[in-house]
Amino acid sequence: MKIMVCIGSSCHLKGSRQVVEGLQALIAGRGLKDRIELAGTFCMGLCQTGVNVRIGEEVFSVQPDGVESFFDREVMPRLAEEETK
Repeated sequence: MKIMVCIGSSCHLKGSRQVVEGLQALIAGRGLKDRIELAGTFCMGLCQTGVNVRIGEEVFSVQPDGVESFFDREVMPRLAEEETK
């Protein structure tokens, strides 16, 4: 699974660095480095929505204090779904 985090100027001001660091910690802490690729990208064109995070074709607005709940709600179910394929 590939997760892209916007690091453009608007998202940077809204905390993209903290989102990236939070995701890195969750991926490492849960032993998922071999299953998740985390990458930065520049502007996704949705500057008004916050720190934009893309999984596949879906874009989510993630706040720095909501990284873990986002991970549990959106990332973990997708990983479980991949296992059943």
